[in-house]
Amino acid sequence: MYSKLLNRFIVFFALANLTGCAFTQNNESAEMNASSTTQVNYDLASMLKTAEQKSTQDDANGNQFIPLQHHKTLSNYVEQMALDLVDTLEYESDTDTNINIAVTTLVDLDSSLTKSNQLGNQISETLIHQLQKFGYGVVDFKTTQTIDVNSRGDFAFSRDIEKLSEEQMASHVLAGTLIYRSDAVVVNTRVINAHTKKIVASSRKLIPIYVLNKEDIYLSSN
Repeated sequence: MYSKLLNRFIVFFALANLTGCAFTQNNESAEMNASSTTQVNYDLASMLKTAEQKSTQDDANGNQFIPLQHHKTLSNYVEQMALDLVDTLEYESDTDTNINIAVTTLVDLDSSLTKSNQLGNQISETLIHQLQKFGYGVVDFKTTQTIDVNSRGDFAFSRDIEKLSEEQMASHVLAGTLIYRSDAVVVNTRVINAHTKKIVASSRKLIPIYVLNKEDIYLSSN
């Protein structure tokens, strides 16, 4: 009888020790996991803070994202502008089937609205091509009454008002402005009814500086 009680006590004591060891190991494991989680959270917060500081510093220093390779051209952006304009012009064409658009030079958005540059002129020239492709009549008001022939060549264009036609051939005028930012140029264009001065179509596009730099387009005013 005494031997049986002793054996049971030994078994009970052994089980208690095993349970205690397992409990201790579980606690140690939980503490290690908690410590590891705390360390990971601390590291992540530190990394985010460092990245934020670097981003702020880059902005302050004028550093900008420039892709190593890209296939975007100025013509791609101008084509998107033309599509925006045409989408609205379709409604105008329902009431006026004889739309003739005079495309003017895009100007800097300043107090005078008379300054432009290579970018403003190039966008205007490309818009003439795009609108013509979409089937709209485009009036070139810079065409002279006669061809000027001299030793330098034969010329049909002029900005001399006395050489240009006084007739109002355009039913609509396309005009626009350029707004310069550190990393892009914002281009706003609109088509205006020449008789009512009502804006019948508009577009707004942001052209990244790296696209203009790739094509060596100068932004200094003429």
